[in-house]
Amino acid sequence: MPPGGGGPMKDCEYSQISTHSSSPMESPHKKKKIAARRKWEVFPGRNKFFCNGRIMMARQTGVFYLTLILILVTSGLFFAFDCPYLAVKITPAIPVVGGILFFFVMGTLLRTSFSDPGVLPRATPDEAADLERQIGNTEDIANGSSSGGYRPPPRTKEVIINGQTVKLKYCFTCKIFRPPRASHCSLCDNCVERFDHHCPWVGNCVGKRNYRFFYMFILSLSFLTVFIFAFVITHVILRSQQTGFLNALKDSPASVLEAVVCFFSVWSIVGLSGFHTYLISSNQTTNEDIKGSWSNKRGKENYNPYSYGNIFTNCCVALCGPISPSLIDRRGYIQPDTPQPAAPSNGITMYGAMQSQSDMCDQDQCIQSTKFVLQAAATPLLQSEPSLTSDEIHLPGKPGLGTPCTSLTLGQPTPPSSMPNLTAEATLSDILPLKDEHGGHQFLTPDEAPSPPRMLGSGSPLTHSRTMHVLGLASQDSLHEDSVRGLVKLSSV
Repeated sequence: MPPGGGGPMKDCEYSQISTHSSSPMESPHKKKKIAARRKWEVFPGRNKFFCNGRIMMARQTGVFYLTLILILVTSGLFFAFDCPYLAVKITPAIPVVGGILFFFVMGTLLRTSFSDPGVLPRATPDEAADLERQIGNTEDIANGSSSGGYRPPPRTKEVIINGQTVKLKYCFTCKIFRPPRASHCSLCDNCVERFDHHCPWVGNCVGKRNYRFFYMFILSLSFLTVFIFAFVITHVILRSQQTGFLNALKDSPASVLEAVVCFFSVWSIVGLSGFHTYLISSNQTTNEDIKGSWSNKRGKENYNPYSYGNIFTNCCVALCGPISPSLIDRRGYIQPDTPQPAAPSNGITMYGAMQSQSDMCDQDQCIQSTKFVLQAAATPLLQSEPSLTSDEIHLPGKPGLGTPCTSLTLGQPTPPSSMPNLTAEATLSDILPLKDEHGGHQFLTPDEAPSPPRMLGSGSPLTHSRTMHVLGLASQDSLHEDSVRGLVKLSSV
């Protein structure tokens, strides 16, 4: 740009340097909004969910489908081949009663299989850590010392229920002390409140929230099995009186299949119904009865603290009491700031993940800092400057009077406001010290300083009391390389 010259002063346009740069891992595009997830999608137990979390079952559902097939096939054959004959010969109430029993059985079966049996939520990492601190403090107080080696957390706590001492066991999987009558199911990998047993025939655990439906299922299934078996035999007998026994079997082969299925299943179903009737009347669970935890006699030392002492009251509490709400809230949404129980993992894996995340943060900060330093260092060299003479010297960022302001195009960095106020006697050699001035350090000389393009014309020498070497032209690529090399040398100071 020629020095001097009249005319109006041009508007100076500056482009702000962005010191905040995104890391290489960030996408320049706008991030898409992540859809909210429900809690059943990250449920830690071994369960299957259907209908957006409304249906909850165990993973082993093969035997459950066998139960459905046996009930549907047997009942279907009975309604298709036996009920028409029995409704005409005996009474039309037979298919009506059979239909009511069938729908009641299916309803209680599906209600038992698709519901939450009473799963207890696992402790979050903060809750587990707080519980371990409490355990450690309790151990220190009990042993009379606040230091010592590693002690495993105690597995039990004792509480008093109706005058009976009950032990609460610690679950190392769920990180909680299980409440009374709760137990951990190894198949579903959950702690279940008032755990009775895991029933593969219904494809779910049987606990506090679905025990009454399980009992009504096996009880109604017992009545349905006895009902079908009895009227199938009646059908065969009535036909054999007319055409003979062998001809009756040939005329109704489906009745033979129904009788065989009902004969082999009625004993186990009726026996199971009687066993659970005994458990309900004494207010016990299958788990407690198998372990022999309590005695039915009140006078003994290990009497059952949960029994009301009356059969009718125990039955009413088990079958007619209120159903407690689900504690896991499987259809609730996951809050970003809410800690979720994580699957157990070893310390090496978690440390590696944390270390990797820390390295990425350090790398991001290092890249941003380096880029900022490079831009700040290259700023004085990127501005345009007119040719200088001995009579008139125009310093960077200081245009003289009567000289048009240098127009900066978009994309050029803004001259820093922190530049020193240089006088006419200041030269580039004063800004960039020579190597010989400090023996132990290395500095840039005017020969080594990078020169951006179009800074000084080749025909415009720099005239001053102290003669300087005119910087040559450099390409845009060499500018960045020289700037980095200069910064490396300066960093050794």
